[in-house]
Amino acid sequence: MNLRWHLSHARGYLDLGMLSEAEAELASIAAPQSGCAEVQVARVALLHEKRDWQELRRIASELVQRQPEHAGWWVSFAFATRRTSTLADAREILLAAEREHPQEAIIHFNLGCYACQMGEMEEARQRVWRSIQLRGELRELARHDPDLQPLRDLDPQVFAV
Repeated sequence: MNLRWHLSHARGYLDLGMLSEAEAELASIAAPQSGCAEVQVARVALLHEKRDWQELRRIASELVQRQPEHAGWWVSFAFATRRTSTLADAREILLAAEREHPQEAIIHFNLGCYACQMGEMEEARQRVWRSIQLRGELRELARHDPDLQPLRDLDPQVFAV
């Protein structure tokens, strides 16, 4: 079978919540194709859906080392680290990512969420606003993200404009 076929089926299974089947499809992809970017994206998505934070952290860390230019790997690494270690550790990952990707909106957004959860409201406000400047559709996410609730409690209109 070819790579596109396996990836298509794996994505379909993921969309349907059939995680075992998606995992089997990805496992059936032989090297060297199993290391290609598209397969890694699907594997990261699968681990996220499975909530296998330890394995996601391991794989995302490797991907950051191999492909630091891919901002999504940094975000996945921080996301899994937050769930397996500490918020401070996850924040350090994203601060490093920010140096590599200063214009990446989702990095600023997540740093804003982390700042909010750490009680640093002014930093949270500034970072989330920066993310919205870079990618306007993040405003809607800011209005509902549970990590930003403490900031919205202080100022219910903070992201209204």
